[in-house]
Amino acid sequence: MNGIPLNHIALGHMIGDIVSDLGGPRFIWQLGVLVLLLGAAWLMARPIARRLHAGHVNDTFALRFAWSSLERAMFPLIGWLLVLGARYALVGVMPISVFRLAAVPLFGLTMLYLTFYVLRRVLSANGELHGMLVLVQRVLTTLMWIGMVLYVLGVLGDVIDYLDGIRFAIGGKQKVSLAAMLMGAVWILLTVLIAMWFGSWLDNRITRAKAIDANLKVVLSRVAKAVLLLVSLLLSLSLVGIDLTVLSVFGGALGVGLGFGLQKIASNYVSGFIILLERSLKLGDQITVSTYTGIVTQIRTRYTVVRNGDGDTLVPNELMVAQAVQNHNERGMVRVAVRVQASYAADPEAVLALLVQCAEGVPRVLTDPAPAAFMALFADSGIEYELGVWINDPHNGKLGVQSALNRAIYRRFKEAGIEIPYPQREVRVLGPLALQQGVSGDAGVPSVDSSAPA
Repeated sequence: MNGIPLNHIALGHMIGDIVSDLGGPRFIWQLGVLVLLLGAAWLMARPIARRLHAGHVNDTFALRFAWSSLERAMFPLIGWLLVLGARYALVGVMPISVFRLAAVPLFGLTMLYLTFYVLRRVLSANGELHGMLVLVQRVLTTLMWIGMVLYVLGVLGDVIDYLDGIRFAIGGKQKVSLAAMLMGAVWILLTVLIAMWFGSWLDNRITRAKAIDANLKVVLSRVAKAVLLLVSLLLSLSLVGIDLTVLSVFGGALGVGLGFGLQKIASNYVSGFIILLERSLKLGDQITVSTYTGIVTQIRTRYTVVRNGDGDTLVPNELMVAQAVQNHNERGMVRVAVRVQASYAADPEAVLALLVQCAEGVPRVLTDPAPAAFMALFADSGIEYELGVWINDPHNGKLGVQSALNRAIYRRFKEAGIEIPYPQREVRVLGPLALQQGVSGDAGVPSVDSSAPA
């Protein structure tokens, strides 16, 4: 081991300098100054963190969760700046090995908490992504500490050179090293985070704009986010030296997939942008499409959320464009109709008046427009009547109103003695002699009349 200096590459210059200063008065002076600097950083960071916390105490949990990372970043950030200043100020007065070593974890923790802040601002608003957020934070923490240890030991350059020697062929022409791929992943993560953060900020600004239509806000927000993510991805690949022409094969395969296997998805996305740009539907509209009736709560690029009493229904946007959609938003009301038959012996005027009375007192039925009854048609067993009422909350469903009307009609008809008819059928039984003679329906053939409910 003779002749091998303490700052050998296996230990690194920082460790060698620390070992050479260890135990001497210079090391004690450096520790004392470092403790004073960290104490000053803690005193300076506390009021800043308190102001940040007080300024966002009324925000949502997601925002407070994000700002907590920024509050924690204040101490290592100020400490790193003070240590960095002392390192350059005292370079000719006393050794600075302790300052150099202390600046590494302080800088690493600062970058880590700032990254956590951006991650939480972007991802924590969606509760479904919380598990992914925790996983990403743990991975970043592990990688950051490994990088700091390798840097302090002085072997980070050797590790990078080793990874740079491992190369993979992409597209048959270009070879990319493992180090470039890892650096590309880091750049992709950073640029995507910046793009998503800027997209969220832009989304908030667009949402607050009063001069822009609600549908146009959604379109601008989503187009801006998509463009920012695409630009960030292409920029990050260019920064690590990956030729973008290798993506042409992937683009061609994606186009073929959209043309054949993803027709419905592409159709729904195009239909979604058509709905948003044409402003044919708006948030809060009461609509009926196919068998679904309710209030439009969300208009996504692939589907529209229609909420009613049974819950949320995801209606594909293609259905909204290809089929007839009834929009009740102009009047805010929907007509509910029930039909019933009454015997021909009953007075039609009395039946019509009784039907109108059946709608009185039924919950959710509006008095303006007033309920109305009509003679619909002359059926085989009786006269068919229709009772129509209006409601202004179709998102709560129509079956409850129809059930209440039917129960009231049954009860009132029974009290008034009005018969609800059912089909009358005549059954003729042919005897053996009539069958042999080919006689059907003669007076001598016995017959039986029977009645059965409809």
